[in-house]
Amino acid sequence: MHSKNDDLAADGTRPLSRFKASGQRGRHLAAHGLVAAWAVLALLAASVQQTLPVARWLAIHLFLLGAATTAIVVWSEHFAVAMLHTRLPDRRWSNARLAGVNIGAAGVLCGVWADLPFLTGAGCALLVTTVTAHLVVLVRMGRGALGGRLAPIADYYRAAAAALIVGAVLGWLLATGRGGPQHYTGLKLAHVHVTLLGWIGLPVLGTLFMLWPTVLGVRMAEHTTRLARRVLLLTGGGLLTAVAGLAGGRRPAAALGMALYASGVAVTGHLFARTVRRRPAISAAAAWMLAAAMGWLAVGVAVDLGLLVARPLAEVQDDIGSLVPVLLIGLVAQVLVGALTYLLPIVLSSGPKERAALRATLEQYWPLRLTVLNLGVALLALPLPHPADTAGELLAGAAGAAFLALVVSVLVRGGRGLPRETGGVRAARRPVLWGTAAGAVVTVLAVLVANSGGSTGGSDVAAGAAGGGSGATRTVTVTLADMRIRPARIEVAVGTDLRLKVTNTNSQRHDLKVENGPATPMLAKGQSRVLDLGPVTADRQAWCTLPGHRAAGMTLDIVVRKDDTATPSPGKTGHMPTGHEGHMSAAATDGGLDLSADFSAGWRPRTADLAPAPGGTVHKAELHAAHTEIEVAPGVKQQMWTFGGTAPGPTLHGKVGDVFEITLVNDDTGMGHGIDFHAGSLAPDTSMRTIQPGERLVYRFRAEKAGAWLYHCSTAPMLQHMGNGMYGAVVIHPPGLKKVDHEYVLVSSELYLGTPGSTAQVTKMRQDTPDAWVFNGIANQYTQRPLKAKAGERARFWVVAAGPSDGIAFHIVGTVFDTVYKEGAYLLRPDQAGGSQVLDLATAQGGFVETTFPEAGHYAFVDHDMRHAEAGAHGMVEVSE
Repeated sequence: MHSKNDDLAADGTRPLSRFKASGQRGRHLAAHGLVAAWAVLALLAASVQQTLPVARWLAIHLFLLGAATTAIVVWSEHFAVAMLHTRLPDRRWSNARLAGVNIGAAGVLCGVWADLPFLTGAGCALLVTTVTAHLVVLVRMGRGALGGRLAPIADYYRAAAAALIVGAVLGWLLATGRGGPQHYTGLKLAHVHVTLLGWIGLPVLGTLFMLWPTVLGVRMAEHTTRLARRVLLLTGGGLLTAVAGLAGGRRPAAALGMALYASGVAVTGHLFARTVRRRPAISAAAAWMLAAAMGWLAVGVAVDLGLLVARPLAEVQDDIGSLVPVLLIGLVAQVLVGALTYLLPIVLSSGPKERAALRATLEQYWPLRLTVLNLGVALLALPLPHPADTAGELLAGAAGAAFLALVVSVLVRGGRGLPRETGGVRAARRPVLWGTAAGAVVTVLAVLVANSGGSTGGSDVAAGAAGGGSGATRTVTVTLADMRIRPARIEVAVGTDLRLKVTNTNSQRHDLKVENGPATPMLAKGQSRVLDLGPVTADRQAWCTLPGHRAAGMTLDIVVRKDDTATPSPGKTGHMPTGHEGHMSAAATDGGLDLSADFSAGWRPRTADLAPAPGGTVHKAELHAAHTEIEVAPGVKQQMWTFGGTAPGPTLHGKVGDVFEITLVNDDTGMGHGIDFHAGSLAPDTSMRTIQPGERLVYRFRAEKAGAWLYHCSTAPMLQHMGNGMYGAVVIHPPGLKKVDHEYVLVSSELYLGTPGSTAQVTKMRQDTPDAWVFNGIANQYTQRPLKAKAGERARFWVVAAGPSDGIAFHIVGTVFDTVYKEGAYLLRPDQAGGSQVLDLATAQGGFVETTFPEAGHYAFVDHDMRHAEAGAHGMVEVSE
């Protein structure tokens, strides 16, 4: 038979009784009223998430940052008082800290909602200040306190406060974009881990050391205190390592930290399993719910560890969303339900008989409710089709609603049983209990609803401005992925009826809101919506409304041109992977090219990889001069004059001393062509002469010197022959050149559209006003089809400036060149202290640079003459881990 004082802790302390007798009823009524208010707001935000996509983010943060933070601040202080056997802090300062926490949280949420960075920063600063003060109070409590077997649990509350401080700073960096788009993934993962597993997870884990044996009605194991300290060392130290690794983009360190955290959870689970005895628990329902919550914590941590071990951080960010229901519903909500199932009968009853009756009420159908709730969590967490998500939400919601109905019944019944006289502890605590219960009830409901993702409704077309425009209709494909909107800029002629076909290709949800215009719902991976903007007459911006995403770079500029040159053919679509902000933003050139459009079906980029040099010392090749139609920009085909059917022609590769025997065959039916190899040294009279259609010429030269050399048509007017594609590169390795992981060849040139040799085209050539600047003959090809490399790999970029009129300032965003070789000489070697940022080449010059990619990411390479970069001389190296 259980003692009537079965609310006592196993070591004889009375944390609940000490709290009930603390005389703080006014403060606790206010605190729990705040918890209830935060939870109600979270509930309201969750209810409108179908129409306001950002509302789901707000609902979760209203619960975690508002309700949960308020509750943890209050209860951690009072549990620390009880466990350390010390006095309560000064009431006025406690109230001030509580107010500061709530005002700071409100400032953060309002600042993010209204996109006011100053308010967000002020709220974060106030939150950090007040939580730091809370941490100081918890630390000072331990000085000179009597302590007890439960004293180490107070360390969990201190560690949690430190975690919230770190989480608030990381949240500020994310919300304001101060962390930079290149660090967004790591900072977000660090923020999620430190808040969910630190600020929420550590207090829950620590409190369970007391609550678990109390619910079972057994004495605390003798070695609990020692294990509690060890677990905190593992979980706290592991979390610190994981957060530091994630913030720095170091996946191995993050995985090591989570392995330590997981080992701490495993030690705790083993202790709790050994605590179970054959005799019935005081509350079997509470015990099973707490056990299930502990199980979901273990599952969540194990899955998280597996993701960090097996996948790049970008993919972990996409998949981490599946762990949110595990931790919010499986852990937090279920711990709350289990705790209330045990505690409410104790605090509401007037004696053992009434306590048993209230407990029996709360435990009605508990096996079924437990099964339904955890089945719902499993359906939400597993990677199942959308109907499974909906079923999971319904099951979890049904279990939560059933428990809330029982709680209401217990509250009404327990309230009637309380004495009505104003004296005594029971009368004094009536408002406290009702405030506590109300806050807890609404919080449970908020957790269940706020987590539900829901399917995003809405029609396929979101209407924009009413009325039709007089201009052409244009549809642009817009892709949401990798914290970018692609294209990042769309240029249209004034009055164009613009439609955006928006598709999210990320596992993470995104939306798109157009300034003073329509918006998509929140889109899951693969979902699409069409936004009809109507006639566009002024510049506008569009962005993802999720907090922090706009600041991190998820924006789209819609720019109105006053002339018609920017208007591509009706119906042309756009898709362009983003580059470095500020290094590439234009989606259309001055000549009217839409660089954000799709290439034709079946198009393939020209390989930039330098093929190995053929064996032997004599290299023979046959080049056919001919007119060839080539797709020179997305969706734009142009007749080019080519060597070997490509513009530029094939790259020739060898070493110093090799002999090249090139046979030029003129397959052109209307004009003569010749060839000039800068890598050879011989009289041009015969070898570089012009041959007529149908003729052949053997050009033989020895590569006496190393370098990156140009070859081109030698027939006048060379401006036209080169400007229409008759050029290429010869790469001769310097002696002793070391092997690298990748060797690329990039030939820069200008692109002139129009009929080859026409007056309009020749005028553009003479005035040096090309339609685009390109690498390897095609504008933006390596932006849509990035070069591939891995972190830590070394790459060599051979660059030749073919012109015919402009040179190049070759630069790779995010890297420093440690080797520079220009025009046959090393300007920089790896063993020197200096570095280089640009390989500057005049027309017809060549060389190479080398660099090592430090980490996974997207590294844009550009001609740092921004006119050229924004008009096609732009590409990307996609670096994976």
